[in-house]
Amino acid sequence: MCGVAAAALLVPGVAMAQDEADTGQDVFPDEGGEDSNQGNEIIVTATKREATLQEIPVAVSVTGAETLERDQIRDINDLQTVVPSLTVGQRQSSANTGFFIRGFGNGANNAGIEPSVGVFIDGVYRSRTASSISDLPEVQRIEVLRGPQSTLFGKNASAGVISVVTEEPQFDFGGSAELTYGNFDALVARAYVTGPLADTVAVSIAGGLNERDGFFEDLNTGSTVNNRDRWFVRGQALIDNGTDLSLRIIADYDSIDEICCGVVNAQSGPATGAVLAVGGQVTDPNDPFADVVFNNFDSINDIVNHGISGQIDYDIGDWTLTSITASRTTESVTEQDSDFSSADLIFPNSQDLRIDTFTQEFRIAGTVLDRVDVLLGFFYLNEDVEQSNQLLYGEDFRNYANLVVASQSGGAFSLFPSPAAPGAVPLEQVFSASFGQNFVGTFFNQGQGFTEAYTLDSEAYSFFGQLDFEIFDGLVLTLGGNYTDDTKVFTQDAVSTDVFSSIDFDAPQLAPFRGQVLTQGAIAQTVGDILMLGRAATAAEVGAFAAGNPTAFGQVQAGAVAFANANVNNPLANPLNPLRALQFLPPFLGVPNEVEDGRTNDDNFSYTARLAYDVTPDVNIYASYATGFKASSINLSRDARPFPGDRDAIIAAGLDLPNLTFGSRFAGPEESTVIEGGIKANFDFFSANLTVFDQEIEGFQSNIFTGSGFVLANAGSQSTFGVEFESTFFPTDGLTLNGAVTYLDPLYDSFVQSAQGDISGTRPAGIPEWTVIVGGQYEFDLGFGLLIPRANYLWSSDTQLVEGLPAFAVRGPDGTIVDGGPALAAAAPFSRQVDDLTASLSLEFNNGLILQAWGRNLLDDRYFGTIFDSPAQPRSVSAYPNAPRTYGGTVRFRW
Repeated sequence: MCGVAAAALLVPGVAMAQDEADTGQDVFPDEGGEDSNQGNEIIVTATKREATLQEIPVAVSVTGAETLERDQIRDINDLQTVVPSLTVGQRQSSANTGFFIRGFGNGANNAGIEPSVGVFIDGVYRSRTASSISDLPEVQRIEVLRGPQSTLFGKNASAGVISVVTEEPQFDFGGSAELTYGNFDALVARAYVTGPLADTVAVSIAGGLNERDGFFEDLNTGSTVNNRDRWFVRGQALIDNGTDLSLRIIADYDSIDEICCGVVNAQSGPATGAVLAVGGQVTDPNDPFADVVFNNFDSINDIVNHGISGQIDYDIGDWTLTSITASRTTESVTEQDSDFSSADLIFPNSQDLRIDTFTQEFRIAGTVLDRVDVLLGFFYLNEDVEQSNQLLYGEDFRNYANLVVASQSGGAFSLFPSPAAPGAVPLEQVFSASFGQNFVGTFFNQGQGFTEAYTLDSEAYSFFGQLDFEIFDGLVLTLGGNYTDDTKVFTQDAVSTDVFSSIDFDAPQLAPFRGQVLTQGAIAQTVGDILMLGRAATAAEVGAFAAGNPTAFGQVQAGAVAFANANVNNPLANPLNPLRALQFLPPFLGVPNEVEDGRTNDDNFSYTARLAYDVTPDVNIYASYATGFKASSINLSRDARPFPGDRDAIIAAGLDLPNLTFGSRFAGPEESTVIEGGIKANFDFFSANLTVFDQEIEGFQSNIFTGSGFVLANAGSQSTFGVEFESTFFPTDGLTLNGAVTYLDPLYDSFVQSAQGDISGTRPAGIPEWTVIVGGQYEFDLGFGLLIPRANYLWSSDTQLVEGLPAFAVRGPDGTIVDGGPALAAAAPFSRQVDDLTASLSLEFNNGLILQAWGRNLLDDRYFGTIFDSPAQPRSVSAYPNAPRTYGGTVRFRW
């Protein structure tokens, strides 16, 4: 910000990191205390040019190298513990991380979604979160920009930007080595070397590995889950003629091979008994943080990221030309036991994903007449996504489904005759007779399921620019604009071999059976009411009533027949409706087809207007109005379904399929608007920043995990009013105290077509009203070095995890929601409050040796990251628990 620069998060080494990157000095000098009171004087590049936080009117928080090391922040997942207004979550696999700024964000897990929070590493756009969770080598700082950033970043992010800046190669020989050991047998080893090859050429190479046992013990497979097993290597070359030309080349490769991610049973449903009956086990919902899980096979997370980039900077007088070219590839193979039990119900739920991304950015920046700073740029992206998925039934699913059918129907039905459901009507025989097709022995056999293939080709370009005009000394007017054109071409194809999901319960062939069941049900219910049983009467009770009251029974029977005749073809009265929960793999209509062309094209002009004024040399204020844009996102999951508006055209084209459901293939563009005002102050002993904003995103792309896929839909409008305050206090030499408070008041102004129905006027889930960060450190000068105790505490208020659980909603046969109330009610009991304490004690010797003891989540605060409907287990709820307490020691040496 000029607004909320997180001086609260700035620690003594951050500003030095920038200065020393330019001079080639050690990141942490021997005399560590003299530069500690930097406050808002830290140098950042949030506005694509070097400036202090005090000078730039942009809402930005900065975390420097010293904080990253002393707080043991190993990847961007950990960053949320020191950055207010940022929330980070990891879900289905090691490849998936979601970022939320001011409550806005999406994109994790669904490869068809470019996140609303853009991630840039050394100026290179990382289009998917799989490419941004690797351990971070030699980071100078991480800048988190809040709100739309269209006029500064060519690939606009409608909610904000995370910009990671690493150290350039140095022309003085130097380096560092580090070894960390912690609980869960954690082992981290990293090394970095840099130096000159010639007068104009410097190089660096960094490498490391990160290993750890998992936090959760799988009591069935014997493995540990949520382990770490990853390594990276990163090489750089810098060619700098010392006058007007520099070229920086970066090549990197990282690998992840882990068992992730642990899921527990948060709520047992009627189907839980069926899981146990077929020999499976699930975790106890009354003890969700016992750190145990059950799976019948270990998950696979085999992920590789690699890429190369080149940045050229050429000075022509007062102007600098910049070109950044990058090519990146992400390859991910994952498998998950998505029933989250030791029963062999699903084997496997797998995905094979490849993303190839090419980006090119050109910029020119300079000054006109000493009063106008100019930035003009062009950005181009070309990306190809290829993804294949498979979800197949295991050998226990048939017997399990038979028990669930009996349970869901109150013992009236079964799939096939079995002692577990005596007296139940076997549906395989009924359907065979009704349709004239042999279904005996065909439902839920091992190997049936869903096989999918998706492609997505994206091409986008942007022209962007910004002018900063100093009207008079201290008063700066900023005007900027961005024109973006984005085209996506996609295919969605899937084959369902699940026979049961292809049965149309509303088919006319089943009318006699439906009529018979409705008649019997109406008789049982009416007799139960007459006898005041408070339930439907049993067959024996109906027989006794009929024998003792033949006249009354005749009337009951006539009324039941009339009811059945009136409702035999009423989809909402279908007695088979409770079984639709097991039809979760219905036939799929592929794209493109005669109605859907599998193509989106979006264009938009976004702009920024801002006025900033230096009230005094130490205090300035600003006010801004900015808009942002994010193009359409494509749903690359088995829940991608035709839009309801295309129903008639699909039927007219003869493309209708049994049980074809409707929802969305993609979500249209997001358009964001933020009105923001801020004040910031920087004094010798104190710095503070205050921002007040009102941000709105029209068409917010909501991506809801359903347990086996995703519902991707546009909210009509989501808005947030917020206040952010951050400060740093230096009461005495060596002592730094920091504090930050974020208040957020979000609202779905309009969200009619959510995964739970119309939730307009409600508060979006997962966004705490209050977030507070407080911390401090003291540098004791021992003569031979520094002894530094440090602590940081994060608290966020209680917030509901999700708006609703879609599987609890009452739906029509076509999947449309008839009543979303049960879905909202089912989610209401699940909430989260965060109390996270991080602390370290460092001994930093003057010779470059550093010894450190540290701990994260020292209060062992446990909560669910999110919850979701358990796949194929009606009314059961699954959850991802957070990590427990971790601690360890680190030895680091710099030279």
